[in-house]
Amino acid sequence: MTGEAPLSSAARARIAEAVARAETGTAGEIVVMVSARAGHYRSAPLAAALVAGLVLSWLLLWLTRWSAASILLAQGALAASLLAAGLSERFRLALVPRPVRRARARDAAVRAFHARGLTRTRARTGLLLYVALAEHHAEIVADAGIVARVGSDSWCGTLSELTAALARGETEAALTGAVERLGACLAEHVPAGPDVRDELPNRVIVEV
Repeated sequence: MTGEAPLSSAARARIAEAVARAETGTAGEIVVMVSARAGHYRSAPLAAALVAGLVLSWLLLWLTRWSAASILLAQGALAASLLAAGLSERFRLALVPRPVRRARARDAAVRAFHARGLTRTRARTGLLLYVALAEHHAEIVADAGIVARVGSDSWCGTLSELTAALARGETEAALTGAVERLGACLAEHVPAGPDVRDELPNRVIVEV
């Protein structure tokens, strides 16, 4: 990932329009947030370098007659290579187990949910659709007014389809489809009342 915006301004406008349409039949407030990454994982290459260096040293001690100085040089060369490779985000992500990446994305979504004020709606009906592009992972965090009426299992299909589309690089289509499905689900379980009003902005939040 670079410092470029994950979505063009036109794509963000179209997703915002989809959010507005989805909210017409529900008291729910959908907020879409797209982050380039949930974490930088800078410690992963360092950990890999330390482990690989230790393993290499034991292998060389058992399998060769190299001198201690030669083994230390080999350790240093391997560690330096791994640390240099760690400058690549793709390499760093490959070193991090998928459950760890998912947990990092989940934590980032929960933090964003509170930091962005989604708990401040009158009926506690804020819902955050959070996407971490580097991890190809998505999370949904809903406030108490939605959780009380909609089970967490209701989001499973939406998240699975969204994650698969993200892996294919179909970010805009994936988000638009997810917003439409969320709107339909919320309209069924958290319908709009006579005094419903738009309390949260529909614009897509982007973090690079």
